[in-house]
Formats: sequence, structure tokens, C-alpha cells
Amino acid sequence: MPPSEEAWIYGPAMSRSVVLIHGAGASSACWQTWQNRLERAGYECLAPAWPFHGRPPAEQRRHPDPRLATLTVGAILDHYAGIIAGLPAPPILIGHSFGGLLVQLLLDRGLGAAGVGIGALPPRHALPGPRQPWFLLTAILALRDWSRTPLLSRSFFRSRVAQTLPPAERDAACERYLVPTGRSLMVEAALGIGTGVDFANPRRAPLLLVSGEEDRIVKPDMTRALFRAHLASPVETALRLLPRRSHWVLTEPGWEQVADFCVAWADTRSPRP
Repeated sequence: MPPSEEAWIYGPAMSRSVVLIHGAGASSACWQTWQNRLERAGYECLAPAWPFHGRPPAEQRRHPDPRLATLTVGAILDHYAGIIAGLPAPPILIGHSFGGLLVQLLLDRGLGAAGVGIGALPPRHALPGPRQPWFLLTAILALRDWSRTPLLSRSFFRSRVAQTLPPAERDAACERYLVPTGRSLMVEAALGIGTGVDFANPRRAPLLLVSGEEDRIVKPDMTRALFRAHLASPVETALRLLPRRSHWVLTEPGWEQVADFCVAWADTRSPRP
């Protein structure tokens, strides 16, 4: 992707809505720079928090909402479906990690004009054999405690999620973005509860899968397997691997080029409003 600062070419619409969906254990604040950039480019850009995640990250860490313990994949999916239904036209959906899984589920429901999953978790049966549950269960074990609203450990974030960031930026990212999540929610995703899609769905919108080649959470071979699963649909599915990028693509140096590419790809494949 060539460098790009303020000269963006997204297509003629320039009025399309974009919904940004964060992942588990991260605040919606992780999208702030993307949201600012896309709004300057003429998009209506929304980055709504998951249910019970609306407070500042530091406050969430001090006083986790007990309702997180019972939050389900289905409840989060319905939350975003309601937001999308309230927009005047189908939006572009962009999700990171668990948010990328939600994008796939929303597209399968027939929602969205196009979707982008960045380091996206796989739906049920996307990966072959026993890999489906176990790679996520290893992440569950990295949660800092065994409470029902645990927090991802900072050491795990620094070494596995954002290892390509400079050390000082890794610490700052922990402070800005890490929030508690629900353990039961992660177990649901690991076991494929409520995460099934019809990979052959001919009515879903186009889907772009993006993966950092240094991603240690959703490794590139997992994203390739996910890509192959979605090829069962006659609708376009694309794959883009990013050299020298970790799972934390959102704020790594050069995130601007990633944002521009993702939105340009989705915009050119979306019906004009």
C-alpha cells in the first residue's frame, strides 16, 4: 500500500456510513484515529461500544460492570444489528479481532454494504480439526484473573498482541485501550456457540480479510483458512496480508495506509446510496 496522508480516493459516494466494531478486551477508543480520519474524508463514521462498555477505559478497569459476566455473542450481535437498522443506508462494516467475527455474523444476516475483518476471529467450523476451539482457549488462559469479568494481562498484550509496537507505545496502548471482558463470552467464541455462518451464503455482502504477517493471536495461516472457507460463497471474498504487522494493526505506524485501503476496497464494492 503506497503512503497516503490527506489525498484519499474512496470513490464517488463520499456520504457512506462506516461502522467500526472493536474486539474483546479493548475499548471502542481504539478506533478514534480511524474515526477522525474517515470523518475528514467525508464519511459518517460510528464506533459504538459493546453493551456495558461505554465508560472510559480506566473507569472500566477500576469498576467492571457486573453485567459483562452474562454478555453473549447474540446480545452483542443484536446490539450492532439495531444500530445498523437505524442508518439510512447499509453501512460499511469494519471489525477488529472479535469485532471481525461480528462483521462476518452481521454480513451473514444480510446486513452491511461490505465488510472488512482485521485479524478476525473465525466463526464455527472455519478452521479444520481441533484448531477451532483451542487457539482461543489459549487466549482465555492469558486473562489476568479467573473472575467473570477478567482483564487481559499487560504482559500478554505487549508480547502477543502488539509486539511490533515500540515498548513505550505498547505501555501507552495498555493504558488507553484495555478493558475487562466477559469470560463466558470468550468461551462461547472458542466453542463456536452462537458463531455459525453459512459460508456458501449467496446474499451476503463482499468481505475483505486483513491479517498482519506477525499476528500471534489470529495467525496468517488461520486467516488463510478462513478465507478459503468463505470462498464457498459466490460473492467476492478477498485476502490481504500485511508485512511486519502484529494483531494490533489499528494503531501501529502506518495505520493510515491500512485504513485507506480497507475503506477504499469496501467502498468500491458497495452499492451507491
